[in-house]
Amino acid sequence: MNYFLCITTEENWNVIKEKKIWGVSKRYKNLISKLNLGDYLVIYEMGKQKTKTSEAKPQYIRAVYEVTSEIKEDAKKIFEPHPKNPKEVYPLRVKLKEVKILKEPILFRELVPKMEFIKNKRYWSGSLRCSMAKINENDYKKIIEK
Repeated sequence: MNYFLCITTEENWNVIKEKKIWGVSKRYKNLISKLNLGDYLVIYEMGKQKTKTSEAKPQYIRAVYEVTSEIKEDAKKIFEPHPKNPKEVYPLRVKLKEVKILKEPILFRELVPKMEFIKNKRYWSGSLRCSMAKINENDYKKIIEK
């Protein structure tokens, strides 16, 4: 069994929750191909910087899901694209089953000192620069037991 931290936006977290689907762009084909049936995906919602029209928002852990399908390619637009790539549909997808939806999201910053997969605790966001990060079972347990 494998564990992954899946990095997403607030808008796409809502899609994941509603449709029970995780998707990545084709550039992450090698990464998503490491998923197996029964693997666990921890959903990490990226924060937002303060703008003229909105307040800053921290990074959260929102839920845990189990992978229930093989990877399928689907170009139907269900996810919100990245602003720098408005045509992105995140076509490499797997179906999910809820394991744990957090009533109160976990503030990720509080977990950083305990996470083994984050080597540079000072500049920890560098460990989350792609759509998925493989984590070990210890990190997974620290997250779900929070």
